[in-house]
Amino acid sequence: MRVTRLHVDRALAVGARLDLPADAANYLVRVLRLDEGDRCVLFNGDGHDYEARLVAAGKRGVEVEVLSAAAVGSESPLRITLLQGIARGEKMDLVLQKATELGVAAFLPVSSERSEVRLDEARAGKRLAHWHGIVASACGQCGRARVPTVAAPSSLDSALRQLPPGPRFLLDPAAADSIATVAAFEGDCVLAVGPEGGWSQRDRGQLAAAGFRGLRLGPRILRTETAGLAAIAALQARFGDL
Repeated sequence: MRVTRLHVDRALAVGARLDLPADAANYLVRVLRLDEGDRCVLFNGDGHDYEARLVAAGKRGVEVEVLSAAAVGSESPLRITLLQGIARGEKMDLVLQKATELGVAAFLPVSSERSEVRLDEARAGKRLAHWHGIVASACGQCGRARVPTVAAPSSLDSALRQLPPGPRFLLDPAAADSIATVAAFEGDCVLAVGPEGGWSQRDRGQLAAAGFRGLRLGPRILRTETAGLAAIAALQARFGDL
């Protein structure tokens, strides 16, 4: 039987008892119909799965007891940071969900000259909370016990000042290099994928100045929600754990 995995933003330790957050409690009791004595698996992003048993389940909430902990080895040796031009609604959700499943370590959502989505401060905060939920849920489904970071939406200028070390790639159908011809590397890398409208010449100049080099994905032009996922899968196949 499949065991339910849930992300909780709580400290977890064997033997501890804790009240679950309302959303997790509601999911276990109202959606899955679990009851006292039933078990689930919790994770908080520290790299472990925690088996837990429901010891109280009612209108006042759900209390669980942590029974055991196990380290989870599902992280890729290739730590990809996805610098993603913010896409509309469900497209952005799809990118975050599937890229998490494919092992991306961090997300940098950016606005650029041709972005079709513009977020004010209030909308940006709500969207970031929503994105965190998408990523945590994807980790629960795919078995990851470390949750990728999702940075607050920012301008391309700002994002380029917080990049990790390692090779930096810009998807470009006219580039000389493909993933098959890139020199081997290990560890961190950054992949830049433009928004629906693509990168402008100014954006490309900034990316080039920050050390990004073009990477070709074959003869076809891919949509923003397709291009990054295809490149991540190909990079993981050659340098990661696929």
